[in-house]
Amino acid sequence: MRTTVTLESDVELLVKRRMRERDLSFKQAVNEAIREGLTSPAAECEPFRTKTYDMGLKPGVNLDKALQLAGELEDAEIVRKLRLGK
Repeated sequence: MRTTVTLESDVELLVKRRMRERDLSFKQAVNEAIREGLTSPAAECEPFRTKTYDMGLKPGVNLDKALQLAGELEDAEIVRKLRLGK
């Protein structure tokens, strides 16, 4: 199969290093690297899951508007500092 792939600069350097070290063509080096990556044991591992914990108390404010509240508090603090000349 023929396709176009855009490699990031760090990946390009890794492919070129593999080409030199193993005396491979570009095509061989890319295919080998993809094959190794897709068949490695790490590729078959369960995805990482973050554990969550119940912290007990319900929040005192509606967290759906937490970013809005944070922005309003920040704006109020900026206004306060401007009034003080800071």
